[in-house]
Amino acid sequence: MANRAISKVEAIAPQERTAGEWPAIDPRALRDAAGSFATGVTIVTTRDDEGAPVGLTANSFSSVSLDPPLVLWSLAKKSRAAAAFLSASHFAIHVLGDNQQELAMRFASATPDRFSGLEHAEGMGRVPVLTECRVRLECSTWDIVDGGDHHIFIGRVVAIRTPAEARGSLVFLKGQFHSL
Repeated sequence: MANRAISKVEAIAPQERTAGEWPAIDPRALRDAAGSFATGVTIVTTRDDEGAPVGLTANSFSSVSLDPPLVLWSLAKKSRAAAAFLSASHFAIHVLGDNQQELAMRFASATPDRFSGLEHAEGMGRVPVLTECRVRLECSTWDIVDGGDHHIFIGRVVAIRTPAEARGSLVFLKGQFHSL
């Protein structure tokens, strides 16, 4: 198969097609396929408009750019936390260690006050930050991009902290937590 050069326009502009021209993809098949890719586990935090701490577990984290220092994560548009993150000027991403599965489950649950009884401090932009995690990236909101049924949050890293002694990482693969 011959390589062909892709123009800048082709590389960044979605193809113009009507809904009927795209092949139907089974959402479960896509979820299973994406689940075959091991990801790190993070907790993302911010404050809502009332000043209350908001946080959730996310495995959709990725580095974007070194200059400027950008990272991204995504959140379902139907998430109860969406409004808080959409209006936030800052957020923090906490990369979890292999001994923090319980914490990941807590922030993935429907528990209304996920911070209750949990040691945390205040980071950049008054964002609640967990004092125990493998790595913490404090970010200012750079951009929010429409990603279908998700919002894609791009943050400019303004501080990097390694509050815990280095240990293994918590990863998620095929619907289960693993230690790496």
